[in-house]
Amino acid sequence: MTETYHIPALAEETIEGLAINPDGIYVDLTFGGGGHSRLILSELSEKGCLFSFDQDADAKANLTDDERHHFVESNFRFLRSQLRLRGIGDGEVDGIIADLGVSSHHFDTAERGFSFKTDAPLDMRMNQRAPFSARELVNTYSAEELARVLREYGELDTTWKIASCIVRYREQKEITTTGELIEAVAPCTPKKDGAKFLTKLFQALRIEVNGEMEALKMALEQSLKVLKPGGRLCVISYHSLEDRLVKNFIKAGNFEGKVEKDFYGNVSSPWEAVSRKAIVPTPEEVERNPRSRSAKLRVAEKN
Repeated sequence: MTETYHIPALAEETIEGLAINPDGIYVDLTFGGGGHSRLILSELSEKGCLFSFDQDADAKANLTDDERHHFVESNFRFLRSQLRLRGIGDGEVDGIIADLGVSSHHFDTAERGFSFKTDAPLDMRMNQRAPFSARELVNTYSAEELARVLREYGELDTTWKIASCIVRYREQKEITTTGELIEAVAPCTPKKDGAKFLTKLFQALRIEVNGEMEALKMALEQSLKVLKPGGRLCVISYHSLEDRLVKNFIKAGNFEGKVEKDFYGNVSSPWEAVSRKAIVPTPEEVERNPRSRSAKLRVAEKN
């Protein structure tokens, strides 16, 4: 399964950013196909160890038999508590990586309902054990709640119109598939850039279903506690909402980007940005892996 599950974006740049200590403790918050994890393991000595998080049971198929590697079947929002359960306390981790992109496996497995390109059950759950899916969302949220989700997480225009289209459709028939959702919003879908519109719509619903922004905030805050001074944080994001959170957190230690200054006017942040700008894929990587085209890597070191 590994070969087709997911091709990791910015793999070499991420490993370089981690500045791996062979004897260190590392955490991969988004195991997926295991691409980044395998690269980290290849840099570790027998003393080093790696903890890989993934809430999707499908990811376990990509595990390799390695005593240094510990799989944590959990959402990364529980980073700190899960590490404590395994004997890793605050200030002991050397490096953390998070690749926030939805894996190719999720997009390509039609029945998971992440893509608008195939008609499938309207699901979008990263964790198949979770009770709340996109089907519940589109059929139970009020027009006001739908409009908020589409505005905040899809950055769409005319969100009231889109929400009204969904509500009108479901009054006649429950929306159970991706095809029915597309049909419901057809009156609002622009003839030009229809695919871009649907991409944003599906993104917004997926983020809400999985609580992605809240989970990211929780993981970032906990990373500051579990990393040791000099420890590295590498985050790959794929849309502006995530990138803005990561950028602000590295810049100021908070998600609003409000910079605090000391008595002498120097910016006070718990992080030191390793690269001033986000690192993006080379044209060659985008050609090899088109899904990497929107990837942005930010690397920071804990002060």
